[in-house]
Amino acid sequence: MSRRCELSGKGVLTGNRVSHSNIKSRRRYLPNLNAVSLQSEALGKTFRFRIAAAALRTVDHRGGLDAFLLKARDEELSPRALDVKRELQKIAAAS
Repeated sequence: MSRRCELSGKGVLTGNRVSHSNIKSRRRYLPNLNAVSLQSEALGKTFRFRIAAAALRTVDHRGGLDAFLLKARDEELSPRALDVKRELQKIAAAS
């Protein structure tokens, strides 16, 4: 399982660990990923995603999973999230 948010695309960053004596060694900054179940009102289904805590706050701020996915760029989404977005677009086009 990759350490990448399925909705926002946030991934691992690298940087330096700097000691008190200013010695630098490489380190990794991992995203705060959580496994969550998100409800889609339009589809009437629950989807499990592994997303960053910041993405969870953004989903809540935008008004739910459906609104988030319809506004998100395709490059940021995982293949699973992209499939859900396409289903939502089909329903929106039919309405």
